[in-house]
Formats: sequence, C-alpha cells, structure tokens
Amino acid sequence: MDTLRMHIVMPKALAAEIDALAGERGRSAYVVEKMTATVKRERLLNFLEELKNSPPIWKDEDHPELAKLGTAAWIKKQRSQKSDRRKWIEKNWWNRK
Repeated sequence: MDTLRMHIVMPKALAAEIDALAGERGRSAYVVEKMTATVKRERLLNFLEELKNSPPIWKDEDHPELAKLGTAAWIKKQRSQKSDRRKWIEKNWWNRK
C-alpha cells in the first residue's frame, strides 16, 4: 500500500488518550484504523442520503411473506425458528458431559 506522511495537529489530551489505547508505537495504525472506519461510515451515510428521494428498491409485491406479516414480525418469526445447526448444537454440545 502506498503511504503518505502527514502532519496532523491535535490536542495533547487526545494524543495521550490515543497512546493509552494504542501505545506510543501504535499511534499511526490506530489513527488509520479509526479514520478508515469513519470514512466508510460517512460514505455510507452520504449514499443513503442520496437514496432518500429515489423510488424504493424493495417492493412489497416482490416479497409477499414480508408484506403480509410486516418486516419486524417476519424477522421475529425467523429468529424464533431453530435451524438444523442450532438443533445439532443443542443436542450435541450443550448436553455433553
């Protein structure tokens, strides 16, 4: 990855908190990790803001199982049903001696 050295000015108290979390030798990695997450989040929020005035992508007629129950009720129903894997875990893992 190409890198670029930057000079960033920040309050001493913030730098001390970063050092406490990341260690003095971990500053750059810590700041890069946090800034990458922030940029991704802001890009997502901008994308969602652009979609606000566009027609819906998800149409009720394409998903009658959700339209009938409502999304929240459908998700609750799905979560309450046990998958084959969950059944196997309960049988073989939780009840082992």
